[in-house]
Amino acid sequence: MIAGRYRRRHLKSLPGLTTRPMLDRQRETLFNVLQNDTEGAVFVDLYAGTGAVGIEALSRGASQVFWVESNPQAVAIIRENLRTLGITENAVVRPEPVGRVLSGLSADIFFLGPPYEAHQEYEQTLSTLGEHPPKLVIAQHARSHDLADQYGKLRRYRVIRQGNNTLTFFKPVPDLPPAPQPAVDRELAAPVGEQE
Repeated sequence: MIAGRYRRRHLKSLPGLTTRPMLDRQRETLFNVLQNDTEGAVFVDLYAGTGAVGIEALSRGASQVFWVESNPQAVAIIRENLRTLGITENAVVRPEPVGRVLSGLSADIFFLGPPYEAHQEYEQTLSTLGEHPPKLVIAQHARSHDLADQYGKLRRYRVIRQGNNTLTFFKPVPDLPPAPQPAVDRELAAPVGEQE
């Protein structure tokens, strides 16, 4: 379910585990953190799956959203969700691999949530974003997968853990000495019976 302008609207999802939709609770946590950054921002949802994160960004005031997804079935779901919500403006779906389009995208906020086991996708995408860093980058990943403190000019500054899921936040930094350890929010235990 989406909050903001499209609140209480349900989105279609793709059956199976290939797209791993973000839990509503985790998406709410993400946008509570981003509440002062989303309004008027250009937002990119990489490895977009059903498109829920990008739709939430648009619902909460982003000026434009790009969805990048290479799975044709997921792309069809994104487009169907956009049609269902009547979203026709400021929404661009790029049905291509992230690596092919990333360097040509310019935005304020990038969110990436590749399949949890695709560690190389995280490394390549964060390294590319670190070359010319945007205002903010957020990676959703498994708790067991530790991301580096820094990728190019992007430095990790916040980590939020919920069950097996982790959100790691990066911001650009000038050339400085090695970073201190980031703040880690207290663990938010998943409700009993909730599936990861």
